[in-house]
Amino acid sequence: MSAAAKHTPLVLSGMQPTNTLHLGNYLGALKNWVRMQNEMPCLFCVVDMHALTQDSAYGKPADVMRATREVAAAYIAAGVDPKRTPIFNQSQVAEHAELAWVLNCVARLGWLDRMTQFKEKSGKHKERASVGLYTYPVLMAADILVYKATHVPVGDDQKQHLELARDIAQKFNNDFSAPDFFPLPEPVITGPGMRVMSLRDGTKKMSKTEESDNSRINLTDDADAIAQKIRKAKTDPHPLPADDKGFAGRPEAENLINIYAALAEEPVAKVIAQFAGQQFSGFKNALSDLAVAKLAPIAGEMRRLMDDPGEIDRILKTSAEKARAIAQPVLHEVKKLVGFVD
Repeated sequence: MSAAAKHTPLVLSGMQPTNTLHLGNYLGALKNWVRMQNEMPCLFCVVDMHALTQDSAYGKPADVMRATREVAAAYIAAGVDPKRTPIFNQSQVAEHAELAWVLNCVARLGWLDRMTQFKEKSGKHKERASVGLYTYPVLMAADILVYKATHVPVGDDQKQHLELARDIAQKFNNDFSAPDFFPLPEPVITGPGMRVMSLRDGTKKMSKTEESDNSRINLTDDADAIAQKIRKAKTDPHPLPADDKGFAGRPEAENLINIYAALAEEPVAKVIAQFAGQQFSGFKNALSDLAVAKLAPIAGEMRRLMDDPGEIDRILKTSAEKARAIAQPVLHEVKKLVGFVD
């Protein structure tokens, strides 16, 4: 039996409030979160503390607050129900930061030195990077462990961080003679749509930070914008292939087929069979209609919510109180184990 199996199942995940969420965030995360809330208890946070590690957010309080509300609105518009699944911003639950300090003392420099995301984001000037960026994975571990979460939906870029969270949990349990105190959280790997690629370059992941807005479909885009971006999406002069082997050297074609399959919730093979031999012009029309049908209602609900920031703030506040009710006793036990309280 795994360490996670000895704990009550609980899902924890979150996104940074930096830049607008896009189709890749929806297919790779939000769509799956909506399903997960029907399978086990979930907590979904807006990780605004993590956002301060980004230069685009640091020193811009109004932007961080607006983006926090927008990400929360996206969660709700996509179908996460805050009445049963708390949606809160990380900074409103102080236990995250308090546990992160204890875990900073458990984690080892060698472990953090191996984190590839820090190397990628700090580039050639590691000495100029913030300490927050370096210890980002430890705060992520605290985000998970403060609730004793057992399952964490992760993309490829976060797998290494989750492995670190497991290592930290195991070391804490060993160091403080508390076997199984923290679960070793299990990754939840989802299916098609996990890696949605850029509409301008099928070899690059769709990104919030890509310079060209035409490279992604934002969750705030209206029907006209969605259709226009799909029409302009990069393709090649050949017809759609008859099987998946025909995608060799054709990343843009493969990406659009994968997007259609994920939105339609159909196997890729079925979509290939449906459109085999057709030109991209006809396929793009079908993809555009599907994307508008699935995404335009989300954009409309996001706009409604953003027009009433008070409603979002009330949801965040109420949800943070629910999250703290879970986190406080866990942190109290941690304090007892390390000797801060009797």
